[in-house]
Amino acid sequence: MSDTSRGFGRVLVAVYAVFAFAAAARSIFQLATKAGDAPFAYTLSAVAGVVYVVATVALAQSRRRLALVTISIELIGVVTTGVLSQIDHSLFRDQTVWSGFGEGYGFIPLVLPLVGLWWLRRTSASGQS
Repeated sequence: MSDTSRGFGRVLVAVYAVFAFAAAARSIFQLATKAGDAPFAYTLSAVAGVVYVVATVALAQSRRRLALVTISIELIGVVTTGVLSQIDHSLFRDQTVWSGFGEGYGFIPLVLPLVGLWWLRRTSASGQS
C-alpha cells in the first residue's frame, strides 16, 4: 500500500478521520440523550462510527487487508441502509450517517468507500507496499 503520510493517501485518511469523529460523536450524543426515540437509527450510526474509526486506523497504519474489509463493509452498509431508508421510512425514525445514501452528508458516505477501494486497488496495482 502506498504511504498514507503524504499526498492523496493523507487526504483520504483525513476524510475518514473526520467521518469517524462525526459519526461516533453524533451516535454517542443520540444514544445518551434520546436512545428511545430511534434506537435502530442511533445504533446504526454507532456502527458506522466504529467502521469509520477502524478504516481510518487501517489506512493510517497501512494495514491493507483490514482496510479492504472495513471499507467493503462500509460500502455494503451505506448501500443497504440507503435502499432500506428509501423503501421503509419507518425503520429510520431519524437520520443516520448512511440513510438516504448519506444525503445528510452530501452523499460523501456513498462516494468515500468507492474512493477508498479505488485507492487500495490503485496502490496495490502500482506495486507499492
